[in-house]
Amino acid sequence: MRQSLMATLFLMVVCGVVYPLVVTGIARLLFPEPASGSLLASGDGTISGSWLIAQGFQKPKYFHPRPSAALTPDGSGPLPYDAAFSSPSNVGPDTKQEIKSVTDTANAYRKENGLPAETPVPVDAVTASGSGLDPDISLANALLQVPRVAKARNIDPSVLRALIDRVKDNPQFGFLGTRRVNVLRLNLALDALTQTIPAPAK
Repeated sequence: MRQSLMATLFLMVVCGVVYPLVVTGIARLLFPEPASGSLLASGDGTISGSWLIAQGFQKPKYFHPRPSAALTPDGSGPLPYDAAFSSPSNVGPDTKQEIKSVTDTANAYRKENGLPAETPVPVDAVTASGSGLDPDISLANALLQVPRVAKARNIDPSVLRALIDRVKDNPQFGFLGTRRVNVLRLNLALDALTQTIPAPAK
């Protein structure tokens, strides 16, 4: 009994205290920003978001993230883009529920962005990520949203396409993943851009 108790206490201290402290210390030393959550703070220190967590941009003048499947802990209801309740939908791709959800979302996406009914829709525009909080969208998704955002802000679409190209992320190490755009970074760059463009003459 004594040996079992001592072994349990030892492992609790090593695995529950020492190891997390060491790993956290190394992470903060080598990767300070990601280890702190990649938080975005305003001038007064107010935290307004994280580069790693999607936000529910819904206004026409902003680029929108991919759908969120975040749910309450008991699964009784959705809490889209709530970082406290990260979760996947856990719905199979060939179920009637998922097929209907994807179809309805694709139709809503086309309508929202003024696209013809036969326009192919990027998969990340109609499905949630495993976490339900993916901060990135594909280049195809971002480019299809350009006409809507350009119209809402009265900007030449070519300016927005150039902005997307400027802030996009390439595959890690040149081959891991695909080219993508962080929605928060894109929308912040968009706000900064529109502040420098003179209002059109009336």
